[in-house]
Amino acid sequence: MTKVALTVSGLYKQYGSAEVLKGVDLTANSGDVISIVGSSGSGKSTLLRCINLLEIPTAGEVRVHGELIEMRTDSKGERKPVSMRQVERIRSRLAMVFQGFNLWSHLTVLQNIIEVPVHVLKVPKKTALETAEQLLNKVGLYDKRHAYPHHLSGGQQQRAAIARALAVEPQVMLFDEPTSALDPELVGEVLSVMRELAEEGRTMLVVTHEMSFAREVSNQLLFLHQGKVEEQGCPKELFAHPSSERFKQFIASVY
Repeated sequence: MTKVALTVSGLYKQYGSAEVLKGVDLTANSGDVISIVGSSGSGKSTLLRCINLLEIPTAGEVRVHGELIEMRTDSKGERKPVSMRQVERIRSRLAMVFQGFNLWSHLTVLQNIIEVPVHVLKVPKKTALETAEQLLNKVGLYDKRHAYPHHLSGGQQQRAAIARALAVEPQVMLFDEPTSALDPELVGEVLSVMRELAEEGRTMLVVTHEMSFAREVSNQLLFLHQGKVEEQGCPKELFAHPSSERFKQFIASVY
């Protein structure tokens, strides 16, 4: 039986008078790889940041494996989580990989990966180190485990960031344009790791400009336009027969 990993219902996000998300719905089953595409300013990254509450949605619900992230409205009329403890627990299930790597510069690659498991999740250090070394081997960085981030290429830093995300054993992985900050020759090494994760059955939401990845690796595509879901479905079918005029224009401009 297919398990629902993540449900987003009627998600809105407003900054002042600017409405960035306008009622987005999304369902990710366990093992789904969902590519989220759209032009700049369409709300793609904001959607990911609202899912793990780096941004607080103006309205709507997020459920992770059926558990609702509970929200309340305070005395100033601002929306806030009911429990930060719940948010922290949910975030540990929603590992995020950013376009800017976000590695801690004062820690080695190995220390970066064990930091959250040891200090937040209270995993024994020996266990965390063993897992970290396995993950670094997986992403092809075992020989760089004692290096500091500034000694790594952009592609190596992003692979280290993916290993760090995997170290918390997430139920859903969120990728926010993971290759956009990389030189073109380094994009392939990161996409290769992401393909392997998809083949393993990882549940992944990927904001991306890499249309070949969206078409060939994803099993679901979400096209956002001006904060709304304009097109959604099987990537190969949508690329071959887009029903939305805006999506046709988008494909023509990027693919």
